[in-house]
Amino acid sequence: MWKRVAVVWTLVKVDARVLWYALQHPQSPRWLKVGVVGMVAYLLSPIDLIPDVIPVIGVVDDLVLIPLAMRWLLKRLPAAIRDYAERRARGESVDKADRPTVVRVVD
Repeated sequence: MWKRVAVVWTLVKVDARVLWYALQHPQSPRWLKVGVVGMVAYLLSPIDLIPDVIPVIGVVDDLVLIPLAMRWLLKRLPAAIRDYAERRARGESVDKADRPTVVRVVD
């Protein structure tokens, strides 16, 4: 059982790191930022699906819903942003050619 917990924890850490780098991307979509703010608000909010005052079960909903929400958000990222964030999370250097360019249109 502990081996499974360790594997899940490793996946959550990797997903959190990829999500962090995706948020830092200049072209990250607004819905990603709103989703992350919603996840943090859910973690900090005293209102949960299952109240935290119930022993063990009250914390389990946070431990299940947050990793699922992170994975859901990451799957919906555009491919270029996801690839960029995954490379940064693995510790690969990002060349100037690979860095995103921000194009602003002025009317």
